[in-house]
Amino acid sequence: MLDLRTILLVVVFIAAMQSVVWLFVWLTWRRLYELKLIAAASVCFMVGVLFFVLRGPAPEAWQIVAANSIVKLGLLLMADGLARFLGQPRYPWLGALLLVSQVAFWSGAMAWAPETLWLRVNASTLFTLAVMGFMCLTLARDRSQPRLLRWVTVAVLGVHMGANVALSLLETLNPAAPAAAALGAEAGAPVLGARNAWFFFESLLFLIAFFACLLFMVSARLSADLRARNRALAAEVAERRRLEDELSASLATERRLREEQRQFMRMVGHEFRTPLATIQLEGEMIGMNPDEPEATTARRLAGIAGSVRRMAGLIDRFLAAEREDGESLRAEPLEVAALLAEVERHFAALGHGDRLRFAPAAGAGRYRGDSGMLQTVLINLIDNALKYSPADRPVDVIAGLGDGALEFQVVDRGIGIPEGERAAVGRRFFRASNAAGETGTGTGLYNSQRLLDYHGGTLRLGPGEAGGTVVLVRLPLPGPPPIPAQAPTRAAPPAPSDRAPEAPAGARPDA
Repeated sequence: MLDLRTILLVVVFIAAMQSVVWLFVWLTWRRLYELKLIAAASVCFMVGVLFFVLRGPAPEAWQIVAANSIVKLGLLLMADGLARFLGQPRYPWLGALLLVSQVAFWSGAMAWAPETLWLRVNASTLFTLAVMGFMCLTLARDRSQPRLLRWVTVAVLGVHMGANVALSLLETLNPAAPAAAALGAEAGAPVLGARNAWFFFESLLFLIAFFACLLFMVSARLSADLRARNRALAAEVAERRRLEDELSASLATERRLREEQRQFMRMVGHEFRTPLATIQLEGEMIGMNPDEPEATTARRLAGIAGSVRRMAGLIDRFLAAEREDGESLRAEPLEVAALLAEVERHFAALGHGDRLRFAPAAGAGRYRGDSGMLQTVLINLIDNALKYSPADRPVDVIAGLGDGALEFQVVDRGIGIPEGERAAVGRRFFRASNAAGETGTGTGLYNSQRLLDYHGGTLRLGPGEAGGTVVLVRLPLPGPPPIPAQAPTRAAPPAPSDRAPEAPAGARPDA
């Protein structure tokens, strides 16, 4: 036969050790605050069973009620701690109602029927079934713990519930001796002593098994928290990498903007060279022919003045972006025919008028744009056409309307562009392989496209029917918005003789 007092002492020791372990775990992982309740439950089990050990052979009624109530309080604390730990609903008011009912029933039973042990045992069993049934429901609802572990814990609770039911049936069907039942003594009543011994032995095994299940649950919780922290760390690393990529992109944008600024200044330098070359050429011609007619001298001086005006206009235009207003575009209504006439006079002053054939369409009447920029674009394109065409071949400049846009075509009959390199022409500093024999910087078409961008225009290159190249410029109608009323008056349009033939625009083959 099992010794009841020895088993009770072992239960006290096990409950005390478990309470220490749970307190230590809680102190290590403070976020698992639910473990305080489970530690308190173990303390209640220890104190309640210790009452059984310390009471005498004839305990008072209050001792019996107090010991039973403390154990039942520990069971409630364990159920509440488990629900908190798993994040499931709690019903503290229901637990308090059950405990009050248990204490009241046991107190009444000890007062009016102390010899009827089976009444108190059945009440205790019903309390245990209610609380542990709630714990089983909590485990069934949970999805944070491994499924096998949850159902093993439910099985452990079920075994202890079955032991309580068995003890209740045994006491109901085969009551112990009245005297021993009234006193609750383990001596002098072998049947009652054996029942208590086996029941507390099963309770000891339950405490150990349930403690092991809870330890596995805590381990699974900590592992899940670690995985969650690893995922959060990985997400933070990914976010930092994204921010690093954004920073790299910002730095790349900054570098690109600085490069565009440098390109802008190179473009300005490229465009300034042609008026300077005209000024130099006209000045040299005046110096070489001091006795030429006054009309010729006046024409050359007018060319110099026009080039100076053009340079002033270019400075105002290209450097406007550096000012606070950033207004580099001066869109005004202009006559297409007048625009072509200015370009024609420019090349006539340079001695190339006989090679150009201008053909403005009747419908291409007016457009709103920057006359100086568009003149620069057309002069660049015509310069390239003249440069890369034989001296006896004409260059056609055609203006017209097409699909809601103003179109300019510059058609030459020169060396053309190799088909495999046509897509690359227009990149800054790129020159086609068949243009190696000509001087150039490869920025003319690039600059022209930048000026067309102000107007929303496009530039396309294609092969001509009789060889050479066809350059098509499209400017969507009606053009950019007009100049605001408060905008300053832009520089006068360039004079006709402000471009020199030896200053190429880095055209198609070398653009």
